[in-house]
Amino acid sequence: MHQSRRPLTGLCALLTLTPLLTACFAASGTDTNAGSSSRLRVALARPPAQALSPLSNDATVLGKLSVAEGLTVLDANGSAAPALATSWVRKDATTWTFELRKATFHDGTAFTAESVVASLGHAAAAKVKPRVLSDVTLTAKAEDADTVTISTSPADPVLPMRLASHELGIFAAKAYGQDGTVTPVGTGTGAFKITKLTGKSSVTLDRFDGYWGGRAKSAGIDVTWIVDGSARANALRSGEVDIAEWIPASQAKLLNEDMRHEVSSVRTDSLLLNTGDGIFADPSLRAAARSALDSSAVVGPIFAGHADPAQGLFGPAVTWAGGLRVAVTGRADAASVADVKAKTQGRTVRLAAITNRAELPEVATVVQQQLEKAGFTVQQDIRETAQLEPDLLAGKYDALVFSRVTLLDTGDAVAYLASDFTSSGTYNIARLKDARVDQAIAAAAQESDTAQRQQKIMLAEAEILRTDAAVPLVHEKVVQGFSPRVEGVVLDPRERTLITTGTHLK
Repeated sequence: MHQSRRPLTGLCALLTLTPLLTACFAASGTDTNAGSSSRLRVALARPPAQALSPLSNDATVLGKLSVAEGLTVLDANGSAAPALATSWVRKDATTWTFELRKATFHDGTAFTAESVVASLGHAAAAKVKPRVLSDVTLTAKAEDADTVTISTSPADPVLPMRLASHELGIFAAKAYGQDGTVTPVGTGTGAFKITKLTGKSSVTLDRFDGYWGGRAKSAGIDVTWIVDGSARANALRSGEVDIAEWIPASQAKLLNEDMRHEVSSVRTDSLLLNTGDGIFADPSLRAAARSALDSSAVVGPIFAGHADPAQGLFGPAVTWAGGLRVAVTGRADAASVADVKAKTQGRTVRLAAITNRAELPEVATVVQQQLEKAGFTVQQDIRETAQLEPDLLAGKYDALVFSRVTLLDTGDAVAYLASDFTSSGTYNIARLKDARVDQAIAAAAQESDTAQRQQKIMLAEAEILRTDAAVPLVHEKVVQGFSPRVEGVVLDPRERTLITTGTHLK
């Protein structure tokens, strides 16, 4: 059985990952509030696409702002630690039992085993299944008020890590509408409760004094979404905000040293190619695109050193990946410039990129130039993620300059590979359907031994790269900006956590 531990102590251990983590926070169950009435002003980059629904990509924001929690949380090593569950035991290959803590939802109702059953049930039945459930089906049953049994199909050796996904947060009954919508406003269990959501522009959060883990040091958080990276940096410089995430490389050097804080990230920027139909359904044209790309034109000129040249889907921040990387074999031969022109017959490559990360439109311009040298005709479409994503998932683009946190959903790379590259993956923008890829990812998913699982993940990476569905470009180093007056911001390589009970103004 997993021994009961405080769920947030693992984040304190992030101090071992980066000396730039300014502070951690008091142990759960203590009063961390020192009488502060100050509020944190925060600028986030990516506006909500679905009103902060936890069953969408918006779920990440709920984790960053300590609004919602799952049964588990990831510690500094990426292992599962207790959150709303205090301990768990694996009964057999497909069955786990979790013991729950006493906690209260923001609306005053009690957190119970039935709450877990309901929330996980809504996630499983969602019209668009959360990415984290791409390769597994969960069924929860309440044994008593404080005990829940979760069965999986197929067997899932990393279920406790999967349950740390922000997409599997537990919410009060009133969060779930009859129309399938889910609202986190006043329905989470975290240290801060949402009191007002204003479209895609702002959200107001107040400290939740009934939080089981102890009262937060800040009285609340006032969030503004600022899509433009330069504008976010300017808001921090001018004192309009206390914390600004994702400072663009071009702006980082303009901030005082005590305001910019860099952390190696598990984020990889790649060119995704639509293998389902269109120009890049032809493997030789995908190979031509891959051969044309040169990331050296991106790392220095655009990221100003805040990135590393791509080694694969997983970069240096995934510390075990480099030593297990497998040589990629069996790729298609790249079409020559003449063959590219002959095969495309004047058809235009529809190249998409998002504006929420300032560097990506610049990367798209470099990619366009390199593809055109290889014989392609390219037209860009640069928009916000929320505007582009439905069309991307519908296959309406040929290529996408994409930035992906590879260990965001669960801390386990298999979940990312399954959602993004399997035939049934719910976030398969590349529309890849390849039997060898499916088999390699399935083999990794069923492996319970950590070392063997990591080795099989890297075998799956090689199979994906063989298809040229994804052409990795750079591994990012994320720059987070915050005022010298702020203490306790978490610099998380997985970009799952930002503000906690200990984050406050001096």
